[in-house]
Amino acid sequence: MKVSYTLFFSIILAMGIVAAGFTFFQASNERTRLDKEMMARSSRVSDEFIKTLTRYEDKNDTLDLDSVAHFLSKKYRLLGIALYVDVDSVAFSSLSVKGLLKYTEEDILSSVTSDSVIGRFFRDQGLYIFQYIRPVNDGKIISKAIVVYTEAGFVNQEIMSIWFRNLFRWFIQAVLVAFITVLILRWSIFTPLNKMVNWMKSARVGNIEQLKQTFSFRFLAPLHTEATRLAEAMTEARAAAEEEVKLRTHGEAIWTPVRLNAEAKLILKNRMLIVVSNREPYMHIHDGREIKCIMPASGMVTAMEPILKACGGLWIASGTGDADKKVVDNHSKIKVPPEEPKYTLRRVWISKEEEEYFYYGFSNEGLWPLCHVAHTRPVFRTEDWQFYQKVNRKFADTILEEIKTEEKPFILVQDYHFALLPAMIKESRPDARISIFWHIPWPNPESFGICPWQKNILMGMLGADLIGLHTQYHCNNFLSTVNQSLESRVAWETFSVTIGDHTTRVSPFPISIAFTLKDYNNGKESGLPVSALLKNYGIQAQVIGVGVDRIDYTKGILERFHAIERFLEKYSSYRGKFTFVQIGAPSRTFIKNYSDLVENVEKEADRVNKKFQARDWKPILLLNRHHSHQEITPFYQVASLCMVTSLHDGMNLVAKEFVASRNNNSGVLILSRFTGAAQELGGALIVNPYDIEEMADTIKIALEMPEDEQRLLMNQMRQTILRHNIYSWAASLLKSMDSA
Repeated sequence: MKVSYTLFFSIILAMGIVAAGFTFFQASNERTRLDKEMMARSSRVSDEFIKTLTRYEDKNDTLDLDSVAHFLSKKYRLLGIALYVDVDSVAFSSLSVKGLLKYTEEDILSSVTSDSVIGRFFRDQGLYIFQYIRPVNDGKIISKAIVVYTEAGFVNQEIMSIWFRNLFRWFIQAVLVAFITVLILRWSIFTPLNKMVNWMKSARVGNIEQLKQTFSFRFLAPLHTEATRLAEAMTEARAAAEEEVKLRTHGEAIWTPVRLNAEAKLILKNRMLIVVSNREPYMHIHDGREIKCIMPASGMVTAMEPILKACGGLWIASGTGDADKKVVDNHSKIKVPPEEPKYTLRRVWISKEEEEYFYYGFSNEGLWPLCHVAHTRPVFRTEDWQFYQKVNRKFADTILEEIKTEEKPFILVQDYHFALLPAMIKESRPDARISIFWHIPWPNPESFGICPWQKNILMGMLGADLIGLHTQYHCNNFLSTVNQSLESRVAWETFSVTIGDHTTRVSPFPISIAFTLKDYNNGKESGLPVSALLKNYGIQAQVIGVGVDRIDYTKGILERFHAIERFLEKYSSYRGKFTFVQIGAPSRTFIKNYSDLVENVEKEADRVNKKFQARDWKPILLLNRHHSHQEITPFYQVASLCMVTSLHDGMNLVAKEFVASRNNNSGVLILSRFTGAAQELGGALIVNPYDIEEMADTIKIALEMPEDEQRLLMNQMRQTILRHNIYSWAASLLKSMDSA
């Protein structure tokens, strides 16, 4: 309130000073104008008086001065006119001006002496009078002067009127401006600031939900955003501290970002940590005239990003966003995440041709189907292999450039795109600690033997100090492949391969997600009921199931739809009640197998829907586009079941994300036996995705499972993920690299 009063009166005072200055200038100009006007008017009177005198003198006529003066005084509204000859000879036009002579005598003498016109104001008996004295030299010895007296009170009245009008208008305007300004400021600044104060109070006590309430004041939106991020960081720090205290109190070995950061510092000892992948964690794209930063859909990014956030370091990846080059520095680097930078992203630029042959060709038409037993024939072309080698070399050169001044750096190579990279780096920098994590399955030796360049790939990978796969089964397959393909010493008791003087350890590291004790103890229910979630799609259902996948032939989406069809055939009571929501992100659509699969998935969903759907219900809701994690989470939280029916998968983090989202410990996970997650999540209902009858029956079992049993199984899986989260995974990997 004090600020409002101060602002109110400050505006009035400031406007008053401006108005006074402007009025003074206007009044001065007006007075000058009126003075000139009175001089000009008096000059006209004197001219006419002189002409009259001259005319009569030329005719030698007798002149009645009083009559002439009276005429002119009436005509021009004067007080009077006097004709001055000398002290003893003054002719007055009227008796009314006789008393004014005492003010005029000195000016008359000055005017006659200097032969110049004099105009002056004076006061007499309350009158404000203007006298005009004009010398009249007729060439004779005796000089004359005409004195014109004019009542000039109107000049002051006009000036006072200007001051009054301006100051009155100023006062009204100043009050209105001050009032409106204060009102606007109170509404647009003081009110949001007060709200910000309340938000900060909410942040201080940990009420983040109130802090995230909708913000309607656009110009303060950046401040609100930063305040929210600051509060979230403070809350996370407080929660991390409380979590660490709880863990110490109970002697638990649960990993957190704080604990991983501390462990990484002990292991790295100021050595550089580098993550290398084809997929970048953040990409910049054009959105109209603006550049937008997004996180691409990727299980690998989901797993690795929390590690870099916790430990810092450098992430090297392909730059694929159409605005990526516009935001990096001269070294192709940018700090990320954009809202709170924790590590550096370096982008490597690959051409469209390189992308076509290296990524779509050898990586995804060759290695991907080779490693996934999903009955899709791998394609190997010499040109694809040449570009695969070329891009691996480009990344190797980039890494070597980054580590040229670093001692014993830690390099974590990700996935099948860079099988040749470890050996390329090791050749130039044998002191570097290198690991490669294979995010997809490793097939048996006979299957991998299809690849014409299997020895090159194996030798490239064995340049690493540590090779990580999801399961022991995959590790066994890899060692068997090496044993049958290369001249090497495979030590099964230590799971290692030695070629020459270099030994590589091969170990299982089941990858996970960022799930901490705080997430585990967050027992809030989802805020959206099923009806609200489905309303935007124009359908109704009592319960829903959910599937979240890239549209890939390894994910078993078509088999899943067939199981839903069979379920509704066998258990017709669920028609109109159960809807399965399939969130499917299109992937690698430049490859014909993938574009055909997208078309087949859409056709199959339409076929099943036409078979069963009613007016406001259909059995399958296919959402065929990319969804953010925030968009997917509500479906995870309200679904009664989640189906992960991969035909072959390394781990499948969707299964773990679904379990992590079930804060109320309800819901059922239906999980393919051919996923790595099936070996960890014992509380899931395990199915064979090729057995449609089994999957149909399992859907019924899941929907009718008692809540007590659901909570028991879900809590069991949540504890498993808690103990083996991504921070635990990263710590194990770094420890193994350090000791390899």
